[in-house]
Amino acid sequence: QVQLVESGGGLVQAGGSLRLSCAASGRTFSSYALGWLRQAPGKEREFLAAFSWSGGSTYYTDSVKGRFTISRDAAKNTVYLQMNSLKPEDTAVYYCAAASTIAAMTRNHLDAWGQGTLVTVSS
Repeated sequence: QVQLVESGGGLVQAGGSLRLSCAASGRTFSSYALGWLRQAPGKEREFLAAFSWSGGSTYYTDSVKGRFTISRDAAKNTVYLQMNSLKPEDTAVYYCAAASTIAAMTRNHLDAWGQGTLVTVSS
């Protein structure tokens, strides 16, 4: 079982940046794909970015390519989401998640997720 705890959300002005962190624990978390999804009020959960811990490959949804960057610090068992050029439409609860593969995560087939962290982008 993998446990995930997000942090780093908050209020930011449009055009600003935030970095979200996700602390991963559990014996087998390195065998998962880890990534980020978000859910805005009244909308479905949306996949954003993921990477394969073992293979190192990454994948982004088109709407965040060039603005968001997923990375990891293996020594700290932590995954990050650097978000730049934020827009009001990026306002949502952001979730760190684990899935068997990146493809599974893009389809919202998740094995674990955190409690979420709220990001609010003001105009």
